[in-house]
Amino acid sequence: MQRYFVAPEQIKEGVVTITGEDAHHAVRVMRMKPEDRLIACDGQGCTVLASVVDAAPQEVRAEVLEKLAPDSEPAWRITIAQSLPKGDKMELVIQKGTEIGAAAFLPFESQRMVVQYDGKKEAKRLERWGKIAKEAAEQSHRHCIPAIQPFLTWKGLLKEIGQYDLALFCYEAEGKDAHGIGIADAVRQWKREQGDGASAPRVLLIVGSEGGFTEREAKEASEAGARLIALGRRILRTETAGLVGLACLLYESGEMGGA
Repeated sequence: MQRYFVAPEQIKEGVVTITGEDAHHAVRVMRMKPEDRLIACDGQGCTVLASVVDAAPQEVRAEVLEKLAPDSEPAWRITIAQSLPKGDKMELVIQKGTEIGAAAFLPFESQRMVVQYDGKKEAKRLERWGKIAKEAAEQSHRHCIPAIQPFLTWKGLLKEIGQYDLALFCYEAEGKDAHGIGIADAVRQWKREQGDGASAPRVLLIVGSEGGFTEREAKEASEAGARLIALGRRILRTETAGLVGLACLLYESGEMGGA
């Protein structure tokens, strides 16, 4: 069933109002007509099943039939902090990360970042990324659209680490060492430390750019409170690392049958 994200004020008094590109998509692409059903989410926990009453390319109105439980959102709120990669790799990370279950994405600057960040293009870039996240959230039946946070400097990222219950720093040097700690070890260690308070944490997964991280960055991240982890002994592409780490974290949380 087709799912659309709307602003909270577009679900009121038992009626869902869909406008703009979504209305055009519903009528011209999905060929919706009266009595067809759709799902509408306000991105803040309200998800409803509705039946179309009026369908026009400019506006679709649907009667709310029932509220639905937001059962597709992970209990662990995981943010992928991704050092800005070149080309369209960030778009892939956002699209697939949204499908898997990321709560947010945080682009940041690192020493070996290949691309040159252009602050003048940030607004346009965030708009594009937000659209990708929205479409992926609809496709994967999410109840919330992951937040795309503004670009941070390296120092800004270090300050963010302390705002999370658990911060994991993906560092390839850990993978080369037979004694390097992996995600499962780091999570289980954290769970032992937290006891009963480990049920629904905010997690920051930090991933480097194409060039990886320097020893100094690893040291500074560790000093800021992040745990250095390995994603195996193979070198993963930057657009692969965050997705692998996200899937591992959701498994360890019990989302995919682990824990």
